[in-house]
Amino acid sequence: MHLQEELTGTVEKFIYRNDENGFAVFVIMFDKDRSTLVRGHVPNIQPGEQVTLQGAWTMHPKFGKQFEAQSCVATSPTSIIGLKKYLGSGLIKGIGPKYAEKLVDAFGLDTLNVIETQPERLRAVGGIGEKRLELICKAWVDQKAISHIMLFLQEKGISPTYAVKIFKTYGQEAIAKVTENPYRLAEDIWGIGFKTADQIAQKLDIAPNAPKRIRAGILFALSQQTGQGHLYVELTNLKTITLELLELSADEHAPLLKHALHDLHQSDKIKLISKDGIHYIATTINYHTEYGIAQRIKRLANYPSAISFALEEIYQTLRVPAQGHVELNEDQQRGIMSCLQHKVSIVTGGPGTGKTTLIKRLTSILDEHNIRYRLAAPTGRAAKRMSESTGKPAVTIHRLLEFDPQSFGFARNENNALAVDYLILDESSMLDVFLANSVIKAVPEQAHIVFIGDIDQLPSVGPGNVLRDLLASNKVTHVRLTQIFRQAQDSMIIVNAHRVNNGEFPLAPQPGAKRDFIFIKEEDPVNLPAHLQSIYKKGLPQYGIAADDAITLVPMNRGVAGTQKLNADLQFLQNGAAAERQLSYGGCIYKEQDRVMQVRNNYDKLVFNGDIGIITEIDMEERTLQVRFIDRLVPYEFNEIDELVLAYAISIHKSQGSEFDAVIIPIFMQHFMLLKRNLIYTAITRAKKLCICIGQPKAISMAIRNHNDTQRVTFLVDYLTTDLVAR
Repeated sequence: MHLQEELTGTVEKFIYRNDENGFAVFVIMFDKDRSTLVRGHVPNIQPGEQVTLQGAWTMHPKFGKQFEAQSCVATSPTSIIGLKKYLGSGLIKGIGPKYAEKLVDAFGLDTLNVIETQPERLRAVGGIGEKRLELICKAWVDQKAISHIMLFLQEKGISPTYAVKIFKTYGQEAIAKVTENPYRLAEDIWGIGFKTADQIAQKLDIAPNAPKRIRAGILFALSQQTGQGHLYVELTNLKTITLELLELSADEHAPLLKHALHDLHQSDKIKLISKDGIHYIATTINYHTEYGIAQRIKRLANYPSAISFALEEIYQTLRVPAQGHVELNEDQQRGIMSCLQHKVSIVTGGPGTGKTTLIKRLTSILDEHNIRYRLAAPTGRAAKRMSESTGKPAVTIHRLLEFDPQSFGFARNENNALAVDYLILDESSMLDVFLANSVIKAVPEQAHIVFIGDIDQLPSVGPGNVLRDLLASNKVTHVRLTQIFRQAQDSMIIVNAHRVNNGEFPLAPQPGAKRDFIFIKEEDPVNLPAHLQSIYKKGLPQYGIAADDAITLVPMNRGVAGTQKLNADLQFLQNGAAAERQLSYGGCIYKEQDRVMQVRNNYDKLVFNGDIGIITEIDMEERTLQVRFIDRLVPYEFNEIDELVLAYAISIHKSQGSEFDAVIIPIFMQHFMLLKRNLIYTAITRAKKLCICIGQPKAISMAIRNHNDTQRVTFLVDYLTTDLVAR
């Protein structure tokens, strides 16, 4: 047992820091000229600060004697060198190493007092104008509040990284709101889950069987199921999940659970749906969203169209196209006629079956009749591809609906409908219930809506099963394109995508066909980095494809063949040069020119889960970075870096709606839990010019045979076809 001691010194520098859990390895100076390495979970301390540590000396087999800190209390620096380190650490936005030097040279040991009580004096320092002064003052006030919150959270055993997020959400009321109901953190703060909120609650002496804890557990259990795509949870299953989550016994706490469910129902937080004698629970928002889709689809379908076409004449022009128009097959002709005849229609089909040609011909007919229409898709990449392939302007659904950050809602809705007669939505398989409901609400009742998509791809990342449920209801006219066009038959990407979709193993390149599909047999995933190096250094250049236009798509995130490991390998290959301006988070290094992906919907920035961009600039002085997403730059503060991940390799689920010149797909048996036919099919169809599969034939065969997709619990079909309602 090590003797507990107290050690006081000045933080010199950090060797390692994990902002997620507060663990750090750093050097402190003590006894004037002695230094030592310190390890431990510490608050958000900065170089230059004085710290008092409680802990014990230990002997590390490699690094020698060091101090293991059990607690840490920080105070402001008291030396000129300490002040410069402290202010130059980036703690105060607007002050980096350069301005820290200037300020301390100007005001000496009185610098912090000047910032606190006489900030107008900072104008005397060269380069500090009105804008920077305002930035420094605000950052100083915010930092004091954040430090107070950090101290509060530290006492509750919570990571300091959450303090900034909590302060940004709740402001000066942060501690009061957390104390009143810590479980609100799981709902309000992205990245804080129920377990963390529950840990705070226990530190605040909230009893394990407290009603507010049980209610929060029920809502969290529902949100977990929503994260898996379900909108409803069978009541008995929900009870089991909740009790396990809360670690409460069923026998003793069943009455409390029943009472909590009743309270949530009475306060309109949840809804009860009964079908075939089975009871289901949904959050109120999930129920109203899906039920609203059904009601609006029925109303749209039955409301008279504002347009009348000479259908027979149009049909003849489709059968015998005029010069300049592409000849359409019968399915395409039926698809266009369906879109013209019906208020709500669906056109589905795999790659190479002519969906884009159908859209182009449909829009040309609408142009000829001077009919107002808009083209849209769920993601920026999908909208860009739609625009490039059709030659018509296309936008994201969020831009179409004009998201308003002030009201945190869409400006276009049932009270302010879109000025269109036709709305054509591509990549409709990506629509979750929330986006589908928002866009359908904004369509005028007299207008037409056309859903275009590939029904065999993975379902939406968000909850629901909108496109499949619309088809299954038989309440919406549907045309499926099945014929592969002759020019598409020359592509082994398209041929093999359809083979996989039909349950057949991909073929090697055939005589006369493009050599755009390659299978590299590899039994050991440990050898994957060597294959990737060969592909990126030799293979891609042979096809005239730049590394920036290629991506690696993986079934899962963890493991030797997961996105996390492969991103580190590919970052080294593509952006491995040492960089002065970089930052670390969660064990990853982010540098300028890194490809990154947004992992949550951020409506303030108008970037969304799955959007891919490039880090164009990291500003160590301002503690900000810029990311370019297609056609615009988006600023991030350093404390928002957890919204981004490296995107040299991404999950196949996150690739929906995107296309890349080259796609590399590692498939190994370690992925067996996720290996399904639609997963492989979706990955292959992301490739435009080259698709390279690497892995075990056994794993690919397993995926192709596994056609049993997990059924999401949704009731859209019932709402469209029966009088089922919740209570």
